[in-house]
Amino acid sequence: MKIDVLTLFPEMLEPLKVGIIGRALNKGIFTLNVTDFREFSKDKHKHVDDYSFGGGAGMIIAPQPVADAVNSVDSKHEAKRIYLSPRGRVFNQTVAKELAREERLLFLCGSYEGVDQRVLDKCFDDEISIGDYIMTCGEIGALAVINTTVRLLSGVLGSEESLEKESFDDNLLEYPQYTRPAVWEGIKVPEVLLSGDHAEVDKWRQQKRIEITKERRPDLLKKKK
Repeated sequence: MKIDVLTLFPEMLEPLKVGIIGRALNKGIFTLNVTDFREFSKDKHKHVDDYSFGGGAGMIIAPQPVADAVNSVDSKHEAKRIYLSPRGRVFNQTVAKELAREERLLFLCGSYEGVDQRVLDKCFDDEISIGDYIMTCGEIGALAVINTTVRLLSGVLGSEESLEKESFDDNLLEYPQYTRPAVWEGIKVPEVLLSGDHAEVDKWRQQKRIEITKERRPDLLKKKK
């Protein structure tokens, strides 16, 4: 998979170069090209924003530098182009799986009060939100979407089994996990997990998934119906 990110703050994408995702990058499972679209500004001071027509607080990112950056890195529109936006469709595991099937992705990280609608209409295919809240920029959203999506690519995780029965895959949250010692500060690991009875362990885990989901995310249970 090839990933392009258009941003005003390239340094904010550095976390993608460490940990599991960083190892996947080094192994060539995906490529990452981060472009500062300020470099495409034709303003002599390299400004990329201007006042909003109709008034209002804040500045709007102008269409020219964004469009030129998009055309520079994806001239043939081979990538699925995504704008990180609070008004976009909400990102979840299903959307991540959808994106993981793409060969190429391009993300635009917005800033200020938004991006001129004309360049979004002309150059982008989708808008994605990571939740119902407002941040100062789109880079954190890009990090979340890229991390979640790349994690699903073959060879990224040490064990493909790690992708099985994960939270949200069937609208249930994950069961509790335990490791050694069997007793820590007087707290014991549930006996069933020490029994060696795999059928009973699976039954216990499934029940815990239902209980935790009912308690913390009952909305997910409604989606199962």
